[in-house]
Amino acid sequence: MKKLLIIMFVSGVTLFSCTTRKKEINANMDNPFLKEWTTTFGVPPFDDIKEEHYVPGIEEGIKQHQAEINAIVADTEDPTFANTILALDKSGQLLDKVSSVFGPINSANTNDSIQAMARRISPMMTKHRDGISMNPELFKKVKTVYDKRKELGLDDQQLRVVEKIYQDFERNGANLTVENQEKLKKINEELSSLTLKYGENLLAETNKNFKLVVENEADLKGLSADVITRAAADAQKTGDSGKYVFTLAKPSMLPFLTYAQNRGLREKLYRGYFMRGDNDNEFDNKEIIKKIVKLRDERAKLHGFNNFAEYQIDINMAKTPQAVYDFLLKMWSPAIKMAKQDVKEMQAIIDKEGGNFKLASWDWWYYNEKLKMQKFEMDENEVKPYFSLDNAKAGVFYVVEKLYGLKFIKRDDLPTYHTEAEAYEVQEADGSFLGVLYMDFHPRDGKRVGAWSTSFRSATYRNGERIPTIGSIVMNFTRPAGDTPALLSFDEVSTFFHEFGHALHGLFADGLYDRTARSVPRDFVELPAQIMENWASEPEVMKVYAKHYQTGETIPDELIEKMEKSGTFNQGFITGEFIAAAYLDMDFHTTPNPEIADVREFENQSMAKLGIIPEFIPRYRSTYFQHIFSGGYSAGYYVYLWAAVLDTDAFQAFKETGDLFNPEVAAKFRELLAKSGAAEGMDVYRKFRGKDPSIEPLLEKRGLK
Repeated sequence: MKKLLIIMFVSGVTLFSCTTRKKEINANMDNPFLKEWTTTFGVPPFDDIKEEHYVPGIEEGIKQHQAEINAIVADTEDPTFANTILALDKSGQLLDKVSSVFGPINSANTNDSIQAMARRISPMMTKHRDGISMNPELFKKVKTVYDKRKELGLDDQQLRVVEKIYQDFERNGANLTVENQEKLKKINEELSSLTLKYGENLLAETNKNFKLVVENEADLKGLSADVITRAAADAQKTGDSGKYVFTLAKPSMLPFLTYAQNRGLREKLYRGYFMRGDNDNEFDNKEIIKKIVKLRDERAKLHGFNNFAEYQIDINMAKTPQAVYDFLLKMWSPAIKMAKQDVKEMQAIIDKEGGNFKLASWDWWYYNEKLKMQKFEMDENEVKPYFSLDNAKAGVFYVVEKLYGLKFIKRDDLPTYHTEAEAYEVQEADGSFLGVLYMDFHPRDGKRVGAWSTSFRSATYRNGERIPTIGSIVMNFTRPAGDTPALLSFDEVSTFFHEFGHALHGLFADGLYDRTARSVPRDFVELPAQIMENWASEPEVMKVYAKHYQTGETIPDELIEKMEKSGTFNQGFITGEFIAAAYLDMDFHTTPNPEIADVREFENQSMAKLGIIPEFIPRYRSTYFQHIFSGGYSAGYYVYLWAAVLDTDAFQAFKETGDLFNPEVAAKFRELLAKSGAAEGMDVYRKFRGKDPSIEPLLEKRGLK
């Protein structure tokens, strides 16, 4: 069912030429997807996979999957766990094989041709998925097993997969009337098309539609040499030789916002960022948002829910939208109080310097850095030389080896999908093979913004044999500059640890059934990632991996002390801008009137209701809120903060022992990762921790208590 209900393709229609069709037919004769992969560890043969292989592979995958479904339906034996549930769970392997490559490539290394394929593939996938979900004869068989599940002598995991598959059918329309099923199919098709278009617009607005070109070197005042060198290199790439180019990629944008003294250019760059998708041009996302919100509301009401948030959160740990609102507001009050105090102190700096203006959103990073220097005598540029990309990588490897005994061996002989992607063999402490992990670090055209973890193959069982994960983590980190290696901000280091936590979740996942092997509520899924960030900032760990890239000197105690003292600095802003985005997400998906007339006005009213201050905006405005409009986190952006409660509480389990790498606690946490789909999220957590999580450690950690 993973292949049926979790694969997220989005739709659209693209006409392909006869020449393209002929190429695809010829490609089908020698299509790598239609052969057994003989590569080392069974990784995708990226060198052999061509663009023309994807569509025929998907078409054949759908054909084979449908034949498997037809066979389940045609079976004249009484429905059983084996001939219905297990057969369904293990069906669609070819379709999964192709889509598990195409999806990640379309995110990390796309182009116009691949995007056109996505628009062609999406309606095919949507139609196929809906055809299975709403197949009455298939559902009848599933329901028969579900109704008798307690009488069949099933073990706990068999019971769970039966219940989850039945729930999937219900939530995807199996119990609706034929008339409502037809409505749902149309809604799903249109939503898949809209979410794809939203993401394509955002990619264009971010990577193609804006650049800040600086010609006068005086306008670079305040920027470090490595930032200027990278800007000059970016100018070479964009045909602006002899000038300096700054883009909306955060490694380019944030140093400019933090250090550039030219306020007008800071505003221009930040406006370019926060107006993405809201420029009334061909890439504008406002009308798309209106349609998505309305269609999601219609979908939820077909299922008997009052709004889309109710539908989404019903299977999460939070259970209700009200619980989410209560949680967000509990964190909002101390966060906004702290942010307002920071505003006063930053305004005082502006006034003292003779600035005749009020602090604005594009000033926040610049004056926040000055305030940090004033309070802690700490400059981010003082820290970065200790956090080269290679050092950060060494730090991650050190932590996971200390916790779990894992070793990561770089394999230059494995095929990759891009020259910048690195492949690693992952070994257990005893040298046995655990899986493969690809890492892709830097921004480029064709890669969407942000950071994420995915897989080219999820861990599964076939004929009783465990098939390991082939995972991937993708980031957009600062590039090297001339002779200077990639020097990361500590936020980038934390992101590296975060995505590695997701990768570990995939590598450790160990369940007999695909549907439940790694199936966790959305508000649980960030726990494995966010807990890893805690080790990144521990002095004991930093002393191991934070080395000056030129001298090899270990980060000095006084700098670590400054970092610790400033640990809660700016948390009003960091927590506040996040909550503002999460609140906006909830408002879109609980609105009693889904016929939104004006997206900007809706957003403004939402923020006014929350009580946001004019000196900052939500982390994501509506028109570039990819998480919720094309990224799978709709009515669920809150989960990062929810999981922060879990990860802070879980890390306390290590801290309480006096050993950050306590082997007993590490073994229990690995078991949580391996068996996370074995029970409901809170039950899995309680088994690890022995109690419910507490919000107090998080409030204290962020200085909000």
